[in-house]
Amino acid sequence: MAPVVRFAPSPTGFLHIGNARPALFNALFARRQGGRFWLRLDDTDTARSTPEFAAAIGEDLAWLGIVPDGSFRQSERLAIYDAAAERLKRAGRLYPAYETAEELERRRRRQLGRGLPPVYDRAALKLTPEERAAFEAEGRRPHWRFRLDPGTVTWDDLVRGPCHVEADSLSDPVLIREDGSYLYTLPSVVDDAETGVTHVIRGEDHVTNTAVQIQIFSALGAPVPVFAHHNLLTTASGEGLSKRLGHLSLRGLRESGYEPMAVAALAVLTGSAEAVRPVADLDELAALVDLAHVSRAPAKFDEHELDGLNARVVHGLPYATVAERLAVLDVAPERGEAFWEVVRANLTRVSDAAAWWRVVEGPVTPVTGETPDLLAVAREALPPEPWDGTTWKRVTEAVRTATGLKGKALFLPLRLALTGLEHGPDLAGLLPLIGRARALARLKGETA
Repeated sequence: MAPVVRFAPSPTGFLHIGNARPALFNALFARRQGGRFWLRLDDTDTARSTPEFAAAIGEDLAWLGIVPDGSFRQSERLAIYDAAAERLKRAGRLYPAYETAEELERRRRRQLGRGLPPVYDRAALKLTPEERAAFEAEGRRPHWRFRLDPGTVTWDDLVRGPCHVEADSLSDPVLIREDGSYLYTLPSVVDDAETGVTHVIRGEDHVTNTAVQIQIFSALGAPVPVFAHHNLLTTASGEGLSKRLGHLSLRGLRESGYEPMAVAALAVLTGSAEAVRPVADLDELAALVDLAHVSRAPAKFDEHELDGLNARVVHGLPYATVAERLAVLDVAPERGEAFWEVVRANLTRVSDAAAWWRVVEGPVTPVTGETPDLLAVAREALPPEPWDGTTWKRVTEAVRTATGLKGKALFLPLRLALTGLEHGPDLAGLLPLIGRARALARLKGETA
């Protein structure tokens, strides 16, 4: 059966590079296996979730090339969660508890002081109807805990291998707050069951949730999906990623001129057995990603590595892919393809092409230094137009013959005069774009 996976962000901020990792792992897994990919917006936090962030999530995924097969919001499914909660209550698996946060904290400290694990003691299960009524009369409203079955919960994790958790070591988790709102756990399980999710691929920070969720799946009579918990991205210094790191948001990376395939490749190949490399599209990336080859160690996201990878991606982009972006930059409106072929190997971002177009079109203030004789010979050596890729060689050979100069002593003064810069694209390709009139003026030391 074709797999069904999901990505479930909360629309409480912009997606960052760390969020892109599970989104891509799920989308690539579905693409490689011929499966389906759901986008689920976990928007039950009404105080922080906004339509703007929800729309931004869709835009960011589309920028990466991810198009969900379907999407839905948890805020529209509360009746479904209510029905599931009632089933668990009737089965005796969901029970009310009345302790306040302060009471639970005091109990936890006493257990620790006695050398006991701070596991909830299920005192609420021992309350009589009269004691419950007394709490209700005080104005207390219960939170609802899921009663865990004792024993060992096991699963075969696609990343971590065989895993097990002793349910006796866990507190019965709270699934419903005092105000009736749901914590993450129950809606997530219900949604996965209702939408037929077969594989839950997520960060290793969710490993501790897995044993509880497996028991809830079973209590609801739903199939238990396959789990895969991948390592998390950190900054290069080892700091965890969060939405407050705006410069590492997908929106920020996009606005900074990074290519989506560079971001995608670094987001999922980092911390795996595959070398980080440029890819043309998600199909190529999907063929490289194998969950079994993902490392258990944290994966460090290095922005400097992103610059290098982005440059390698840009160097391989055909003109047709960048034509519209160059037009927006007002770059090379009539000679776009020829210009792109000349400059792309010198770019880190596509937007860097604008600087080289200014070198072509001018005005450029030449750097003439102490080489007036060399430049005079070069002016005389300029042939009439039209110029092509052989013109630069003809000019430099003529200057070499006349002056005896070669190597850096020959080429650097000419580059400084023609572009005002020490480095740049191959002048064999750049010179025909500059043209004879501007080249002649610059070789005379004039701004042109």
